[in-house]
Amino acid sequence: METRDYLETALRFHGHKCPAMPMGLRAGIAALKALGVDRAVNKELYVVAETGDTHAAGCFVDGVMSATGCTYGKSNIEKKYYNKMAFTLIDVKRQKAVRVSLKPEFFANALKSPFVQKRAAGVEPQDIEPAITDPLVEKVLSLTDEQFLAIGKVVEYPMKRGKGIFEAVPCTVCGEMVFVDKVIEKDGRKLCVPCSEKK
Repeated sequence: METRDYLETALRFHGHKCPAMPMGLRAGIAALKALGVDRAVNKELYVVAETGDTHAAGCFVDGVMSATGCTYGKSNIEKKYYNKMAFTLIDVKRQKAVRVSLKPEFFANALKSPFVQKRAAGVEPQDIEPAITDPLVEKVLSLTDEQFLAIGKVVEYPMKRGKGIFEAVPCTVCGEMVFVDKVIEKDGRKLCVPCSEKK
């Protein structure tokens, strides 16, 4: 699996060109190689992302998802909201995991880039000139893993995954179908979570 093979698809999925998404793409590929696994087709892999939603580099996770095949739709990724540029990739079948993060000095320098300065001034990523964005993306693509990634040791990671739920019932109030593991029974009625919280 090579970065440039996935870059165009990842950029379309992500929606704009920025340095952080390719960082995540590279980090995800490095994690796959460290574990000796292929990109997830089903739920054989799981990501625990340590990023958040208030910092400027959350785009990193879209790169990780594009590389690993761990997505919110497949429910094989979760976000811890630690606001770090790091994640753990877990091989669910073998119960092994590896943690990958951006090296502190690399990340600190990235935050001084003209791209981040524009973002801090309120410029949206897609509105930043290619003359600024393109060289930064190319730099990320040209670095060796050792120059910007801290790749941990592969460790044992016991993890149990529940089976999928395939039965749903209509909510008594709104009529929308709800998978049975989230139905709230209240006063003899079967309710979805939002309807159960209404007063």
